[in-house]
Amino acid sequence: LQRMLSMAVEVDRSPTCSSRKIADDIFLFILHIPLRSQRETLLNTMESQLLRCRLLELLFQHSCDVPTASSMSLDKILYFLSHSSVLPQFQDETATWQRWDEMLQYLSLLLLSYQNVKLAFPLAEHLRTSVSDRMDLIAQKAKPILQDSDDISQLDIQLKMNNFINRMEETLGQPFPIQIQEKLFMLQ
Repeated sequence: LQRMLSMAVEVDRSPTCSSRKIADDIFLFILHIPLRSQRETLLNTMESQLLRCRLLELLFQHSCDVPTASSMSLDKILYFLSHSSVLPQFQDETATWQRWDEMLQYLSLLLLSYQNVKLAFPLAEHLRTSVSDRMDLIAQKAKPILQDSDDISQLDIQLKMNNFINRMEETLGQPFPIQIQEKLFMLQ
C-alpha cells in the first residue's frame, strides 16, 4: 500500500496536487482507525513524505477550533501547537495524557515530514516538483524558495511552547508523565 501511494504521488506532473487529492480521499479512513498503534504504523511507514505531511496537516486542521488557511510552513506548525486539541474521534478508553502524547507524536512527525519536503536534504528539497523536473533542479543545485512563514524565532517557539504547556497543565491537572516531558523537549 505504501509503495502504491508513493508511486501515485510521483506519477503526476504535480506531486503537490496528487498528494492533496490522495490525502483528501484517505483522510476520513484515518480518522476511523480505532487504535493509536494502527494510526502510528500507517503514518510512520508512509514512504511519501509529501503525502504524510499533507495527511498530518489535515489531521491538525481537523483538530483546530479555528482552522487556518495558510500554506504549510513552520509558522503553521506553531499555529497547530497553539490551537489543536485532542481529536474527539480518537478519544476512547485511553487516559487524557496519552491522547496529548499522541498529539505531540504527530506534531513531531509533521515537523520531520515538513523538513524532509521543504527544508532538508538535497534530493528531498524538490519533492514538490515532478520527477522529470526534479532531476534538472538537482543538477542545477537549485535551492527551494523558503517562505517568510518559515522564518521563525526562538522566542516564537518558546512562547508557543509555554502556551501549549499551560493548556496541557490545565487539562491534565497533574504533573506530566516523563513520556510527555521527553516529547516536549524533542519537539522544541
